[in-house]
Amino acid sequence: MIVVLVVVLLLAFFRSSIWGWLIAFAVLVPLVAMVSRISDGALQTVYIALGIFLAVLGIPALRRLLVSGFILGIFRKILPQVSQTEQEALDAGTVGWDGELFSGNPHWRQLLDLPKTGLSEREQAFLDNEVEQLCAMVDDWDVTHTRQDLSPEAWQFIKDKGFFGMIIPKEYGGLEFSAQAQSAVVAKVASRSGTAAVTVMVPNSLGPAELLLHYGTQEQKEKYLRNLACGKEIPCFALTGPFAGSDAGAIPDYGIVCYGDFNGHSNVLGVRVTWEKRYITLAPVATLLGLAFKLFDPQNLLGAEVSRGITLALIPTDTPGVNVGRRHFPLNSAFLNGPTTGKDVFIPMDYIIGGTMRIGQGWRMLMECLAAGRAISLPASATGGIKLAARTSGAYCRVRKQFKVPVGKFEGVEEALTRIGGNLYVMDAARTMTAQALDLGGKPSVISAIVKYHCTERGRIAINDAMDVHGGKGICLGPDNYLGRAYQQTPIGITVEGANILTRSLIIFGQGAVRSHPYVLKEIHAAHDEDTKRAVREFDAALFGHISFSLSNAVRSLVYGLTGGRIIGVPTEQPTKAYYQALTRYSAAFAFASDVSMLVLGGALKRREKLSARLGDVLSQMYLCSAVLKRFEDDGRPEEDLPLLHWGMQDGLYRIQTALDGVLQNFPNRFAALVLRAMIFPLGQCRKPPSDHVGHQVASLLLKPGAARDRLTAGMFIPSDEKDAVGALEAALASTLVCEPLQAVLEKARKEGKIKAREELQQISEARELGYIDAGQAQQLERDYALRRKVIMVDDFAPETLRANQG
Repeated sequence: MIVVLVVVLLLAFFRSSIWGWLIAFAVLVPLVAMVSRISDGALQTVYIALGIFLAVLGIPALRRLLVSGFILGIFRKILPQVSQTEQEALDAGTVGWDGELFSGNPHWRQLLDLPKTGLSEREQAFLDNEVEQLCAMVDDWDVTHTRQDLSPEAWQFIKDKGFFGMIIPKEYGGLEFSAQAQSAVVAKVASRSGTAAVTVMVPNSLGPAELLLHYGTQEQKEKYLRNLACGKEIPCFALTGPFAGSDAGAIPDYGIVCYGDFNGHSNVLGVRVTWEKRYITLAPVATLLGLAFKLFDPQNLLGAEVSRGITLALIPTDTPGVNVGRRHFPLNSAFLNGPTTGKDVFIPMDYIIGGTMRIGQGWRMLMECLAAGRAISLPASATGGIKLAARTSGAYCRVRKQFKVPVGKFEGVEEALTRIGGNLYVMDAARTMTAQALDLGGKPSVISAIVKYHCTERGRIAINDAMDVHGGKGICLGPDNYLGRAYQQTPIGITVEGANILTRSLIIFGQGAVRSHPYVLKEIHAAHDEDTKRAVREFDAALFGHISFSLSNAVRSLVYGLTGGRIIGVPTEQPTKAYYQALTRYSAAFAFASDVSMLVLGGALKRREKLSARLGDVLSQMYLCSAVLKRFEDDGRPEEDLPLLHWGMQDGLYRIQTALDGVLQNFPNRFAALVLRAMIFPLGQCRKPPSDHVGHQVASLLLKPGAARDRLTAGMFIPSDEKDAVGALEAALASTLVCEPLQAVLEKARKEGKIKAREELQQISEARELGYIDAGQAQQLERDYALRRKVIMVDDFAPETLRANQG
């Protein structure tokens, strides 16, 4: 019996095919029967039943006839209805590391062998020069409070230096940057100004340039890409409307195929389009409008089909009937965003992106290109903003003192600093690893949803913590407040490119369970195949592969739970070995829980959004933890970063455990829940959140200059001008550390009664006169006082100034 159990376990670990499991059953069942000491007649019956069972499942032709064909019929009946837009979303994109995490047995060497992320010499030069110059010329208070727009000089610089053409190939005059470089540019600009970051990222995200590159005709590319690259054309893309947000299938905007007059020509075949869109970034100044609408052909001018589906067009905004110019005002951010409308606007057929051959493919085109917005722009902008929050919070909490102690050394403040630093480390790791997946040719639809959701959500937590530790400094808006606008604008990233509630509850697991699972999509495709023989054959292969897959993960989950994953072989040693083992254990548990959930709940799982969200949380945290491990390896395993590594991994593993427990507690089938719990947590739950000791180490990294702090905030804009609020804070931190021994001298003299003055500047002067410090040291302390005062003081205004601005 022990031998048989060992064989079964080995089969589980090595992902046997269904044949391996049949062999295990063939040996295990008779042994169980004999050990049970049943009668010879009963034993003979067992052998006969087992023989029939093995014959039916072991002979493919017989299995397809008696089992797979029958199950396929049931599967087709219970398969939930999927709309065309949902199906196109499921079919879009590629599977990458998310597929490994769904496998139950991730191949870690595959992840670690990926090339180290980095920029080319040309890309790094652009970051160090043009991006640095743009950041230096942007005054975010002037942008958001005075102008409600970038300055004309900044706009011209963005156009002249090719910021709008980062994704456009060199042959069309673009920069042709990698996804890594685009992400780095957006992150750095975002560390200076959210308005400038959005202005730069939108033309390089989902919009006309990307759609033209992938689907445009050669004539369209030649006509528009050069002008887009140099900023002669300013693009926007209009998808969302008052009655159609996330539900793209409900788009009421429509176009009617007809003949009309255009540019002095009559009887031109085209489309008369009517639309009402909102939340369209750059629409107020756009010269080129990308538009999504439903196309109808009631006169059958293109063929017999009347309803042609969602179609995309590119329309110059000077076309008669196009309305742009009005602005929304999103939470005191000054990036140009507004509505656009049109009523019976006639456009020729060559305005349709990709020409007539792309009619009706609009939603698929959008879904395939959505990865850029989710995987590059939003994670980069969130991460860039939190780099600013992390660096300034650490410096401020070191410079600012209460009870003669830096506020960062109070444990309550330290707790907030820990979350800021820890979350930033995870966010930046996920940002770079996801951008790398794009550079390697992937279109990671599931991963892009994960990184968009979690970077913006962790960004929200971090900016809240930063505001807390800054106190009054953070809440008083003005030229010297470097956090206020970022705090106000945080919800913008939460709502765009798929609202975060929707992304978490429907997309991450809902899409991942189909796209990333090794067998589910194959089963669905087989169910939709109208060729019966081929459908049964492909369904049979997928179904029994799926059964073997589930059995293997069930056994693996149990064994890993009993051993704590210590028997798992991984490609690294301590301090990361145990983390790789834990993630492998949870991958098996997640794959098993996913299969049981889909089996027990079927189509109802789609409506169980809370359950789906928790399963999505498990997948997300495994991805984020993978990114943390990859980053640590790519950085050369620096010892100074160990607190950040430990915090990120311990936090992620604890969240995985919590999410799995949430699934089990709320699973509607209680018997299945008990089975799952026994297999996933056979010895109970052992994960804890990061300890206070680890948190103290993370916070300490932010409170003083050092290599770890520089790596954590690498790529952000750090002004050198001490007149700038951030530049002054950087100088104040360095000055504080240098002057602390001198401050100690003054403090001792005060306590001894040698220095009588009450005000700090007078004390410095008195200490110099008494010989406690020399003239140079006094000058150093006076400068330190001025820097600390500038850092601590907040902006104030004359009432008439505020009234004038309101007017």
